[in-house]
Amino acid sequence: MRTVSRTLSRRGILGLGAGAAAAATLAGCGTGTSSDGAGHSTGSDQGKNGQDGGGSTAGRPIGDGSTSFTGKQPHQPDKPEPLEPGQTPPQFVIFSWDGAGEVGNGLFPRFLDLAKQHGASMTFFLSGLYLLPEAKKRMYEPPNNLRGASDIGYLTDEHIKMTLTNVRRAWLEGHEIGTHFNGHFCGEAHGSVKWWTPQQWESEIRQAKAFVKEWRTNTGWSDMPSLPFDYDKELAGGRTPCLLGQNNLLPTAKKLGWRYDASSPGGLQVWPVKRLGIWDLPLQQVPFPGRSFEVLSMDYNMMANQSKNSTHAPAYNYPGWRKQSAGAYIAGFTRAYETNRAPFFIGNHFEHWNGGIYMDSVEEAFKHIAAEKEKGADVRMVSFRQFVDWMDVQKPEVLAKLRTLGVGAQPTGGWKTFLA
Repeated sequence: MRTVSRTLSRRGILGLGAGAAAAATLAGCGTGTSSDGAGHSTGSDQGKNGQDGGGSTAGRPIGDGSTSFTGKQPHQPDKPEPLEPGQTPPQFVIFSWDGAGEVGNGLFPRFLDLAKQHGASMTFFLSGLYLLPEAKKRMYEPPNNLRGASDIGYLTDEHIKMTLTNVRRAWLEGHEIGTHFNGHFCGEAHGSVKWWTPQQWESEIRQAKAFVKEWRTNTGWSDMPSLPFDYDKELAGGRTPCLLGQNNLLPTAKKLGWRYDASSPGGLQVWPVKRLGIWDLPLQQVPFPGRSFEVLSMDYNMMANQSKNSTHAPAYNYPGWRKQSAGAYIAGFTRAYETNRAPFFIGNHFEHWNGGIYMDSVEEAFKHIAAEKEKGADVRMVSFRQFVDWMDVQKPEVLAKLRTLGVGAQPTGGWKTFLA
């Protein structure tokens, strides 16, 4: 199919650096420092001392007690099985969130509630700095940048606590905790992640993990429960800032035993491949209603094409833009579901750009997809790690056959014949 390439330039928004263009648009990330709310109160979702929907699960402390062993993660799917000959592949849909900080606008618990309501799992790419107090920022040594520098700033103590609460709840409710690394340095400058070496990526990852594994020491807080997982085992993949630097990240990801990377820009809706033994799971180009080009499946890219990077465009645009962005996600899902069944990857941020319309549109798309699942369609709303669990048990020849299907391509003779 024909895709018109569109590239937009930008400078940082809400404290973020510029991102690389993918074939259709750009990718960017939201800040944790802005607290302009979406009108959704955190309310009882937070609970006392972080004891929210996950309950008071205790475990064996790891290190300083910031994390702990609590056993097998709850709410996981059954053990995956390989496709039988002639079986139609499931339609996998993966919603993911870059940054995963809660800054009092209620967006993190809003989407946890939504996922719980529909029995879905998601992936949260946590920025390590979101658990490091600003008073301790000089602990962070970003490659090719000044000590303590960060293009996303630092959270307040209150917001770090909210983030801990929601990350804890997310894991206990079956979601995956990946990484969005730390300082979010984008653009073309020397300090950008675009230029980092494999060794520098290793340093960045080591620090990102340390900020999660040692938040109790770094904050001095003893009145909040541990995160209920071993992050060394939990961390199976990530997404780089602005989708930059994947080529040099992959050797390090392989060395560290990661199973996937979600950093590639400009992917198509086809079945994925491995690079250096790691599943390459890119954001994808999807139809953009009313336009001749396609857009990457992320909120920032919707905004970049609608308001030219303005996060506070005139409000009269909002209803049409909300409908258009929801329609893009739904069109991407429908195209895959009705044709090649390629997995559908969606990336977003907890943000309030243009009046929060992108949060509303992704929720609308989420509900549309969940409704198909609840009507009996074989739609699986899973995390990235759960998806690669399924991929890893499939027969190589079956995956090779699936990869012959282009975007929007029907299996010749139907699935029973195509995968006989």
